[in-house]
Amino acid sequence: MDRIHITGGAPLNGVIPISGAKNAALPLMIASLMTGETLELVNVPRLADIASLSRILGNHGVDHMVVGKRPGQTTETGQTIRLTASNIIDTTAPYDLVSTMRASFWVIAPLLARFGEARVSLPGGCAIGTRPVDLLIMAMEALGAQIEIDGGYVVAKTRNGLRGGDIRFPKVTVGGTHVALMGAALAHGTTVIENAAREPEVVDLAECLIKMGARIEGAGTPRIAVEGVSRLHGARHEVLPDRIETGTYAMAVAMTGGDVTLENTRADLLHAALDVLATTGAEVTTVPDGIRIRRNGAGIAAVDVTTDPFPGFPTDLQAQFMALMTLAQGRSQIRETIFENRFMHVQELARLGAKIRLEGDLAIVEGVERLKGAPVMATDLRASVSLVIAGLAAEGETQINRVYHLDRGFEALEAKLGRCGAQIQRVRS
Repeated sequence: MDRIHITGGAPLNGVIPISGAKNAALPLMIASLMTGETLELVNVPRLADIASLSRILGNHGVDHMVVGKRPGQTTETGQTIRLTASNIIDTTAPYDLVSTMRASFWVIAPLLARFGEARVSLPGGCAIGTRPVDLLIMAMEALGAQIEIDGGYVVAKTRNGLRGGDIRFPKVTVGGTHVALMGAALAHGTTVIENAAREPEVVDLAECLIKMGARIEGAGTPRIAVEGVSRLHGARHEVLPDRIETGTYAMAVAMTGGDVTLENTRADLLHAALDVLATTGAEVTTVPDGIRIRRNGAGIAAVDVTTDPFPGFPTDLQAQFMALMTLAQGRSQIRETIFENRFMHVQELARLGAKIRLEGDLAIVEGVERLKGAPVMATDLRASVSLVIAGLAAEGETQINRVYHLDRGFEALEAKLGRCGAQIQRVRS
């Protein structure tokens, strides 16, 4: 099993290109099931989750083609893929595939909407929380689907297609909003989605569906209205920049010191996180086609944060921010409101010398003068990269084990950091 080896203490200086957002690319790829024509997606990151979903879609009969390299493209600037679902041969998503990635459960919506049936495995457990699919099932039932659970599978059918309806989520759910949008786009009549997720990835999916012929208004607000159409057509769509990758590298610069420009990204995708970062003492500047992060070696100020759905502070940056706060001057408090088990990185940060106390959904971080390198174990995607950030700032050598988590969400991480002065390398098993 691969490991990441880091010798810490070097500031970061240079340019880091930001990849396309994994959390946007996944629902966009699933949306290819909604038409028999080709959906071309540009700026798709090269990640393990993208490859997994390609296999899952292929199991349904979706043809997948990676377009050859174009001028200016590198292994870090995304790939162009073409997905064609003209000949779907199977509306079952089996457990052995769905269990590898929970987002694959979302195929239930386009399969139901276009073919009137879907048999999708329940995805099973998740390391960072239960993340149930009950709200996704509720959304499909609100559109007229008949659903039963049989042998660990959600079996869904419609007699004469999905029908528009009112979907009111009791809590904000990104996956539920993705599923509701895809189902409603091909439903008969009008659907209103209340308490919809406002995340940029939801807006990106809506914009792609509109290019495909969907009629959607209000994406990015808590109320989305969808007027169903009889069919969708192919389209070309560019995946938006990854705001979590952007925030992760910004926090790495804030922790290690240095001066880095994050290219191919947008500040409006993560205002809350950048505002918090500026409060810690980092200099955050918007530049053409990106964001510049600088810290000249001055101390890191302690700041309290609470994770919230967009436009609040993202739960997917909580672990990275906690790493930064381990070297802050004073005490900070980090409250996690989205996932109940998302503090598993705490014990590994403690191995590097961090002082963190947990009280339910609250982590209290006492800043220390320095961290010291040590062997640590990654537990999930965001926890993995928080250990990378801490290792970059720690004295001596840090070895991060089980880094396959990183390959799910960070494209060319070692290369991007290495070109900015980080002493980081992958040790192949």
